[in-house]
Amino acid sequence: MSELSLYRKYRPKDFKEVVGQDHVVSVLEGALKKGAVGHAYLFVGTRGTGKTSVARIFSRNLGCAPEDIYELDAASNNGVDDIRELTEGVHSLPFSSKFKVYILDEVHMLSKSAANAFLKTLEEPPKHVIFILATTDPEKLPETIVSRCQVFTFKKPSEHILKDVVIDIAKKEGIVLEPMGAEIIAIAGDGSFRDTLGILQKVLNYSTDKKISADEIEKVTGAPKSTLVNEYIQGLVLRDAEKCLKVVHKAHDAQVDMKLFLKLVMHTFRQGLLVRFAPTMKKEIESVLSESDKIFLEGIAKEKEGILASKTLVTMLRVYEEFSDAFIPTLPLEILALKISSREE
Repeated sequence: MSELSLYRKYRPKDFKEVVGQDHVVSVLEGALKKGAVGHAYLFVGTRGTGKTSVARIFSRNLGCAPEDIYELDAASNNGVDDIRELTEGVHSLPFSSKFKVYILDEVHMLSKSAANAFLKTLEEPPKHVIFILATTDPEKLPETIVSRCQVFTFKKPSEHILKDVVIDIAKKEGIVLEPMGAEIIAIAGDGSFRDTLGILQKVLNYSTDKKISADEIEKVTGAPKSTLVNEYIQGLVLRDAEKCLKVVHKAHDAQVDMKLFLKLVMHTFRQGLLVRFAPTMKKEIESVLSESDKIFLEGIAKEKEGILASKTLVTMLRVYEEFSDAFIPTLPLEILALKISSREE
């Protein structure tokens, strides 16, 4: 294993390596080809979606040498003095490039006075300066700053994209990783390349050899065994609250991550819906499953109680959104079981 973290080691170095952000890359490449580069960009997206990586790639494609690319973390450098130092520096010419690029990460963390001070420079920057702002919370940014930028929204990568990335990097590291294991890591990564590769890093550090077992992934991520997920869903199908609650507390005793448990319940339930209503997708869905999981999925796809419906999945999503950070970890799964068994969905 390299001493570099996997995320740093496999950070995209050019636009063709950027995954899942084609809508952003195509516009930026077009601007470069046409010479229509703006003076300020705002990259919006959740953590680990590639905002800073794309900002660096864009800067290099502008022909900027490393000494003409400046990065500032606004979360820790958010005062007026920090911004004053920046605004004073923008007037000096680049060392060896046509442009100087300033990348401001978490720009929404600037204090109000710092944001006002920065706005003056953003309104009329020198011709040799380009600002690339990045934020995970655009609602906290003053509209006066947003309106002066070209705004790009970075999408959260799908579980399918993250799974492919995990499998690809595992191969490059000489690791044997089962597709289902990669899927669990992708789900646990929650739409973040950085978090997903951080989890893969932990799994590789935990493993004693080059073959990663399901047990190792479960121990590192806190994921429940598929049998527990299946038992819980079976309880939902039967509208058997007691069965579900027993499974939940069995999982809690086994130190399972309850938030991840609920995500895997939703994931498996969705697979059941797809197998039932889109049978042409069955082969692809079942390709990563064990034989017992295939049998279970086909069984719930045929259930006659009306549980396997979009309204149940909506109920799951609502419970996840409303209670996933509850101070009692088991509460979301308990509430879901009680809602379904009492037909509140």
